[in-house]
Amino acid sequence: MSNNTSIENRELFERMLIPKAVMTLAVPTIIGQMIVLIYSLADTFFIGRTGNPYMVGAASLVLPVFNMCIPLANMFGVGGGTLVSRLMGAGEEQDAGKISAFSFWTAAAMGITVSTSLLFAMDPLLRALGASADTYHFAQQYATCVLGFGAVPTILQMVLAGFLRSVGCAKQAGFGVSMGGILNIGLDPLFMFVLFPHGMEVVGAGMATMLSNTVTLIYFLLVIRSLRGRTVITLNPRAGLPDRGKIGRIFAVGVPAAVTSLLFDVDFIVIDRLMTAFGDIPLAAVGIVLKAERLPLNVGIGLCNGMVPIVAYNYASGNRKRMFDALKFTRNAGLLFAVGSVVLYQLLAPQVMSLFINEAQTIELGTRFLRARCMATPFMFTCFNLVFFFQGVGKGKISMFLGVVRWVVFNIPMLFLMNAVFGMYGIVWSQIPGDILTIAASYAAYFRFVREESIL
Repeated sequence: MSNNTSIENRELFERMLIPKAVMTLAVPTIIGQMIVLIYSLADTFFIGRTGNPYMVGAASLVLPVFNMCIPLANMFGVGGGTLVSRLMGAGEEQDAGKISAFSFWTAAAMGITVSTSLLFAMDPLLRALGASADTYHFAQQYATCVLGFGAVPTILQMVLAGFLRSVGCAKQAGFGVSMGGILNIGLDPLFMFVLFPHGMEVVGAGMATMLSNTVTLIYFLLVIRSLRGRTVITLNPRAGLPDRGKIGRIFAVGVPAAVTSLLFDVDFIVIDRLMTAFGDIPLAAVGIVLKAERLPLNVGIGLCNGMVPIVAYNYASGNRKRMFDALKFTRNAGLLFAVGSVVLYQLLAPQVMSLFINEAQTIELGTRFLRARCMATPFMFTCFNLVFFFQGVGKGKISMFLGVVRWVVFNIPMLFLMNAVFGMYGIVWSQIPGDILTIAASYAAYFRFVREESIL
């Protein structure tokens, strides 16, 4: 790493005021997250312009499976990225380069395996998700594009964005993610309503997503090449393999990050699967709601992504006060935004729903769903804020415990329980009691960690 870059990173990680340091890393990430959200919503928005709720429902069925690309990316982008930050804090920069190369190529191999498997297992997968005779064909079209052919570039571009954030290059990471999102938004109407014939709008949306993620991946590869010698990141396999202990440290954090993210998507799949029992209109409505609620959550994720490199670096360098200060600032900023979002969604839920579809019954039902789901936003942020913190300090077992407890012990069983008691409205209200129980478990783990670190 060059002296200039090393000095700049030390300033950000070690001496810059915490609010400024966190926001320096978080703001580009938040902007990228917002554009990612917008382009995710763009598929639903443009598909909704067809006025066909079966197309909307099909995209809603596939979305949670597409989001399973995120666990694979997190295994190496979070597991490898947080380790890179900790190795920088410990002064082990050569090993950090080995970690980045190993993580990238292992992620590529796993992505190819998963993508190929999904292509061959498409039919039983869609039927297991609850695709009806009306939605199956559209779901198959969308899944072939975004999963069968689009999974690998989607995974790898997220891994590289994580690497760049881990060394303080959040602007480049945020720009790349934003560029891909803007490209997707532009390609959606072109492919759906100009290049592809009527009835193949879902194919056009899927192709736009696949191509935009591919372009983003190419951009990140070019950025990392241009930064050669100026950061610890390298993708050259000749950098050598990390030792077994450090490979184990990738997976010690990466596997819990992947499992936690996977369970998040399993929760969405369960919601969709339970909602199919009430018909395609409720399925379409909840699909829009699950996307719309991501606005405050993506801001929170952006804040946490800005926090994690600072937490990881200062944990490794021994500056515990700065580490905890980063956590506190991020928690307070995220909760403030979450509460504001609840107020806005309560006021503007009908307008939000009408942005995505003009079918009256779907709008009416979705408005009720959104007003219920948004109330859980502050609780959801509090849960994953602490999970991100434990990932940063390398406590994979704790983050795994919290992820499993949240979804397997509390939230998913709560879905079945409240569905059985209250029906489809129980499904959309179930997040709050599940997350309140998770917060209690999370803070119990956090205070135990504080005691072990001898911080009063």
